[in-house]
Amino acid sequence: MHDLYKVNDIIILKNRNQIPKNVEDHAMFLDGRHENNERNVNFKFYFSETITHLPEVKEGKCFFPFRYRDGIFYDCVQFKVKHKWCSLNETYEGYWKYCSEEDFAKCVFPFWYRRLVYWECTEDGDPFGKAWCSLTQNYNKNKVWRYCD
Repeated sequence: MHDLYKVNDIIILKNRNQIPKNVEDHAMFLDGRHENNERNVNFKFYFSETITHLPEVKEGKCFFPFRYRDGIFYDCVQFKVKHKWCSLNETYEGYWKYCSEEDFAKCVFPFWYRRLVYWECTEDGDPFGKAWCSLTQNYNKNKVWRYCD
């Protein structure tokens, strides 16, 4: 595990090599010397948005649905980044990974939509006539869906 400390919204690391290069732009170094000039004191910290973001866990498994900030997400998300990602915990705790094709949420069958139960993708209710499916068993309650491939 990292020598990582969180104080309020500040992440403090003891070793400069613990933060990946893509975080460097959001980091700040504080270098100094002890009073007696014998020992270097070296800290690196960066600011988060009240949430700890640790380096990507490449071999992790996406957890759906997951809570992030004030929402519940049933599929990979994209907030201020180029690629979609997912949480590896039920409630996001800093452990995440970029989504690969097999990570994206799967259709849930059967699902309930309006007053019918569907066992496959449907075009019902889509203004463009594209086939879609629910990501939960009760679309009427959760209202989460995706287009079918």
